[in-house]
Amino acid sequence: MKIPVGIKVFVDAAGVDPRYARLVHRYVLSAAVWLLIGTFAGLLDAFRYTVPELLELPWLSFGRVRPMHTAAVLWGWASLALLGVCVYVVPRSCRTTLHSLLAARISLWLWNAGLTLGVIAFAMGQNNGNQEYREFPIFLRLGPVPVPVVPLLAASAILLAWNFYKTIAKRSVQQIYISNWFMLSAPLFATVLVVVGWFPGFNRGNGQPIIQGWYMHNAVGMWFTPLAVGATYYTLPKLLNKPIYSYALGVLGFWTHIIFYTLIGTHHYIFSSLPAWLQTTSIIFSTAMMVPVWASTGNFLLTMRGERSAMRISYSLPFVLVGAIGYGLASVQGTAEAFKAANEIWHFTDYTVGHAHLAMVGFVSFLVWGSIYGLVPRVTGKEPNVELVGAHFWLSFVGLAMMFVALCGGGHARGVGNLEGDSFMEGIRTMAPYWVWRAVGGSFMALGHVIFAWNLWSMRPGAFVNLMQPPADGQ
Repeated sequence: MKIPVGIKVFVDAAGVDPRYARLVHRYVLSAAVWLLIGTFAGLLDAFRYTVPELLELPWLSFGRVRPMHTAAVLWGWASLALLGVCVYVVPRSCRTTLHSLLAARISLWLWNAGLTLGVIAFAMGQNNGNQEYREFPIFLRLGPVPVPVVPLLAASAILLAWNFYKTIAKRSVQQIYISNWFMLSAPLFATVLVVVGWFPGFNRGNGQPIIQGWYMHNAVGMWFTPLAVGATYYTLPKLLNKPIYSYALGVLGFWTHIIFYTLIGTHHYIFSSLPAWLQTTSIIFSTAMMVPVWASTGNFLLTMRGERSAMRISYSLPFVLVGAIGYGLASVQGTAEAFKAANEIWHFTDYTVGHAHLAMVGFVSFLVWGSIYGLVPRVTGKEPNVELVGAHFWLSFVGLAMMFVALCGGGHARGVGNLEGDSFMEGIRTMAPYWVWRAVGGSFMALGHVIFAWNLWSMRPGAFVNLMQPPADGQ
């Protein structure tokens, strides 16, 4: 049969639906765009610690850029990247197709729209008050008619939960794989987070810090952690071509995570006016969190045991290895910070900022990067440049190490000084050299993120073949 002149057809990867390949890539590509926005917003504020007069514009003031940074990195980069991995993993692990490509596309647009409007709100000075990680206003006020912000994100999460549920319900295998337990729980719990976090009735008096601690920790523990851990339970065995070390450990990790994590938020308010029993409860459950953390961390490391040769030739597995170790270390550090003796030194210092970066970069981002590099080529048919992947890995790893050591080391020194009676300005002078290294480490990471974005762009689907030329065999 003759092919009409000028027609081009999409070359998909091993029989993958081209629409599905584009969908997965658009999720992670959107995430990469938000990663760059969030990275350079954070880098701007990092340099302002040493050059305070840098870019003195009202809409780029420190107080407006800081929530832009956290929102773009948390809700833009990490969330969309993890959801993109979910869009791949859920149907593949169920051996079926995604229930609705249209619903997944709508979810992506709703999420991006909510994020964009939220960042515009920050630039205009509109926010939800002093509510860390929930600064987005419910509505953006551009004129007489308010524009929804948070409702768009909530609608996206609900639609994704429905899509994942319907996909899992039509699975062609009997069991529900452990990854899907984690991935379905996250968007379901996210709807609870939004309702509780933004409902005014819960944020009165002492209820405000209680809800703030609950929301802040559950945003990490019941959204990012289940998605990242669930993705790794699929990606790691896939890359190694072997089963996970222990399915039972995965089940243990899931249920103990659900039970213990939801009650640890108040450990941010030790020595506060909150009831002592509530503070003690948060410390106890923070300690209990070692069960799910080491169930999954140990499961990952034991699965990788004896696979050094695979590590040497894979550009994905080093990211997964660092992310698995980062999960364990960040969680141990978080538990240590809950104890009163440590909390007395480290709270209200840059130590907690270093801990947050270890969790969101060393744990979540490295696991996401490993999953993206390992899974995206399976739907797009495009491999990234190995040397550039290596550059991305080392720039991100070294940059994070610099930032983590500087912030935690400086934060500890400042905390000790606070206990010894140092003035506020003396604490600033103590931190000054550490903030320089924070900016240097952030610059390394920013360069790594730029390389990652280029790598992801090079993996995009869309290779076209021009069929004006007849095949070589004349058929």
